[in-house]
Amino acid sequence: MEEKGEGKPVLLLHGGAGPDSVRGFAGLLAARGWRTFTPVHPGFGGTPGPEKLDSVRGLAEVYARLLDEPALENATVIGSSVGGWIAAELALAAAGRTGPLVLLDAVGLASAEHPVADFFSLTLDQVAELSYADPDAHRIDLSAMSDEQKRIAAGNRESLLVYGGESMADPSLKERLAAISVPALVVWGEADRMVTPEYGREYADAIPGAVFHVIRQAGHLPQIEAPDALLGLLEEFADDGS
Repeated sequence: MEEKGEGKPVLLLHGGAGPDSVRGFAGLLAARGWRTFTPVHPGFGGTPGPEKLDSVRGLAEVYARLLDEPALENATVIGSSVGGWIAAELALAAAGRTGPLVLLDAVGLASAEHPVADFFSLTLDQVAELSYADPDAHRIDLSAMSDEQKRIAAGNRESLLVYGGESMADPSLKERLAAISVPALVVWGEADRMVTPEYGREYADAIPGAVFHVIRQAGHLPQIEAPDALLGLLEEFADDGS
C-alpha cells in the first residue's frame, strides 16, 4: 500500500484500470494536506491474483480490517469505478469506523433503466470512446506496450471479472445502500458513457443524504481528466462536513 502526505487520512481505492489510474491523484491530494493510502487490490498492477477472494463484498471485508490501524482512523474513503463499489461495501462492512464516503463513477448497482456498458465485450478503442470526454488523448496502443505491460493489463482485466462479474453489479446492493450513515459525495463525469450520469443519480438517490455532482469535460475517470475540479469538490465537501 502506497502512502503519501500528511494530514487528514484518505483511503483511495482504484478501479479496473489499476493503481496507475489513481496514483497521480493521490499525489495531488497529498500536496493539498491529505495523508493518502492507496492499496492495490489483489490481482491488479502485476500482483498475485485473488485466491480465496471472489467478490467485491469479500474484498471490502478485507479492507475493513485496515481501518483498525490508528493511521486510518475515521479515514475518508474514495473509490473510483469498481473501487467505488468496494468503497460503498466498505462503508457498510465497517459501519461506524469510516469517515465520509466519496464515489467516483462507481459501479455495482443493478439498474434496469441505466445498465453499465458490457466492458468485457468491448475493444480497447470502444472502451476509450465510452470512458473519456477526449478519447483520442487516452487511447491505448497495444503495439507500443511491453510484454510486462500487457501481462499487467491482462491481470487487471481477469481480476476485474473475478470481483465484479460480467454484469459489474450486485442486485442486493441498492437496498443495502440505505444503511450507509456517513456523509456521502457521489461524483460523475458528464461524458461517462460506460456508466452514465443517470446511473450516478440512481446511486446517489439510494444513499441517505448523498450529494450528487456532475463534472464537465470528464468521463469515467474524473481524477484523470478533471483533477482540479474534483479536488475543489472534495475540499468543499470536507469543509461542509467539518
